[in-house]
Amino acid sequence: MLFPFTRLYGSLRAPFGDATMQNPLNTRQQAIIPIAALTACGDMARLTTALHEGLDAGLTVNEIKEVLIQLYAYCGFPRSLNGLGCFMSVMNTRQAQGIVDEAGKEATPPEAGWDSLTAGRDTQTALVGRAVSGPLFDFAPAIDTYLKAHLFGDIFQRDVLDWQTRELATISALAAIPGAESQLKSHFAISQHNGISPEQFHAFIAVLAAKCAPDMAVNANAVLAQFLDEIPSA
Repeated sequence: MLFPFTRLYGSLRAPFGDATMQNPLNTRQQAIIPIAALTACGDMARLTTALHEGLDAGLTVNEIKEVLIQLYAYCGFPRSLNGLGCFMSVMNTRQAQGIVDEAGKEATPPEAGWDSLTAGRDTQTALVGRAVSGPLFDFAPAIDTYLKAHLFGDIFQRDVLDWQTRELATISALAAIPGAESQLKSHFAISQHNGISPEQFHAFIAVLAAKCAPDMAVNANAVLAQFLDEIPSA
């Protein structure tokens, strides 16, 4: 069933607010959505505003960097690097204005002997809720190795962001990429497995509409409706 996200649209055009009955996403979660989506679609002008709003909403410098770094796995190095360049300009502007933003925690270094492929396989299995395999990975085993070792090993092991936050950034980016509906649907499932509720998904759609683009929200809403309709009733 399609969610009438326009109920939340008007209230989200203003600066982000705390999680409420009307919006179950907290300010930091709300702020991540346009940062990831606008990076993925390459809208640097609006990303500049989203980055300022994200810092003002309480995201740390390192948390935003981590979102932008992660996105290269989903939208490529050019978009990720452009996003980081935009963020560097935002930081220079704020520092010139005397604004001091919290740096936040650094990623904990891996332990000695840590193996990215083994760790990534375990992380992917925990994220998805089952071991991941299939004919596509049999057809191109290298992509399976890269996904496990690099994305779920090297990137997801970095503890600057938790998995739920990383999945929120992922669905935000995928919603902005035309033709990525299958991947978006898969990551709705992974996000739900990691604690994002249907109510939070609906709020996510509303933030897309208010802060990114209504057509982006319409497309993501259709994918979400299909995903929710396929969940077996309790």
